[in-house]
Amino acid sequence: MLESKTNRIALYVSAFVVVALILFAALRDNADPITLKEATKLLNEHHVTSVIATKEYVYLKTSDNFYKIASSQVNPKMFIDYKVEIQTGSSIIIYILFLILFLGLGTLLYRWWQKREPYPSTHNLSQSSSLLPQNSSNIEPIKSDVTFDDIGGISDVKIELEEIIDFMKNPKRYKNFGARMPRGVLLVGPPGVGKTMIAKAVAHEAGAPFYYQSGASFVQIYVGMGAKRVHELFSAAKKNSPSIIFIDEIDAVGKKRDGQRNDEREATLNQLLTEMDGFEGSSGVIVLAATNKIDVLDSALLRAGRFDRRIFVELPTKKERESILSKYLQKVPHELDVKAVANMTVGFNGAALAALVNEAALLSLRENDFQVTIEHFHQVKDKVMFGKKKLKMLSDEQKKYRITYQSGKVLSATYFDLPFEKLMLSNEKLTPNVDEPLIKHELESRIKMHLAGIVACSIKYNEHSSSAKDDLDEAKELIEKMINKYGMGSSLISSQAEEEVIMNRLYGECTVLLEKMSHVMQSIEKILYERESITKSEVKKLINEVL
Repeated sequence: MLESKTNRIALYVSAFVVVALILFAALRDNADPITLKEATKLLNEHHVTSVIATKEYVYLKTSDNFYKIASSQVNPKMFIDYKVEIQTGSSIIIYILFLILFLGLGTLLYRWWQKREPYPSTHNLSQSSSLLPQNSSNIEPIKSDVTFDDIGGISDVKIELEEIIDFMKNPKRYKNFGARMPRGVLLVGPPGVGKTMIAKAVAHEAGAPFYYQSGASFVQIYVGMGAKRVHELFSAAKKNSPSIIFIDEIDAVGKKRDGQRNDEREATLNQLLTEMDGFEGSSGVIVLAATNKIDVLDSALLRAGRFDRRIFVELPTKKERESILSKYLQKVPHELDVKAVANMTVGFNGAALAALVNEAALLSLRENDFQVTIEHFHQVKDKVMFGKKKLKMLSDEQKKYRITYQSGKVLSATYFDLPFEKLMLSNEKLTPNVDEPLIKHELESRIKMHLAGIVACSIKYNEHSSSAKDDLDEAKELIEKMINKYGMGSSLISSQAEEEVIMNRLYGECTVLLEKMSHVMQSIEKILYERESITKSEVKKLINEVL
């Protein structure tokens, strides 16, 4: 009886091996990878006898060879003279059959083993359990569906990264030329500019497995666990090369070693440095990392041979904002001049622009409008920039002060042509902070705008409210920077007393301006009292009538 069961098992195993070999032969991809230039040449010279297209590759069969090229590289117009055979589900069916056969055989063997030894000894059980990996993590790559077409306004970054993509697709080309690609590429830029999306797009365009980890995930409580996670990540990537490792917010693990003991953080950083040093030129693994704090990274991480290429991803320019907004507005019914929206979003990053379009669309739906208009964008802009703030309940007297205060600010901001589109009575801030260099008179214009509300209330009521604190603090901060950091005082090294001199001078100049524009002030106050909002174009029209 036992012999017949053994013979049956042997028969099943033999059948499984035969079927597995047949499936392996059927599934094996023997095609040689070629470049777009080589594929175009074969097609133009009519050496190709048949074309087979799958989701990942297009296969070109010639009389003496079989080639493949990634589907993302080709254009359907290239095959206009050929009949293209589309393959979709046949390989999936083979895989399913293989899986069913494998599971069936595995179940049979398991049952046979249970009957053979139904009661394992306690010694064997404890011995086998001790061999199980402890705290092992199954690191799987992420399938990226983000393309460069999904990201607007990064043309310079795309050019830099196309080289990385080409290397991952055609490593032999670089190896034969004696060139090696950077082992690490560091994406540097402020939050929200799309560094993670850019890394995903690189993985998608290259057709490579994408391993994502945040720097914070390596910082573990237990000593040695962070280093273990780093090792597991790099081991998984090497097994599936060519592949991409992306470490987001790498500053969480890669900060400068300042002598203060943090054994776990240092061990993790040392492991990361060791893994990057251990790359061979043919490993096919490229490390991308992102940070907005490059100044805090350890110098060993930035040296040549590790993160030796840095790509700076800046806030989008006006033209780039137009491109980003156009992409986000593709599925939103709208009646908009995209350039007008781009003009009103100075200082916005890609994430903020996405939120702005979404908030405008939601507002349009709440108001039962058929499409999004520029007015919807005006209403939600401050909500995206500064958060939603409810205007506190004001008494009639407080509201009068508030209207006068905001009238002074909006008149000054319009007169000096500061970047804003609309003022709401509830606005705490009128213009966004800017990081680009400003000339002395531009800084002074901003200071006058911050002082204008106080000046307006002093002219009309001879006093102002405590809500002026934020504007006054910003005015003081700008003057302090002008004197102590920018050397814009009477000399490059000025005394602290000069801060008061500049403050008094700018306050006086703002007073002269608002007294000269008293009729415009009255008109603005009237509009704010009725509507609680006013646009820059409306204020400009009122000023032009006086000038």
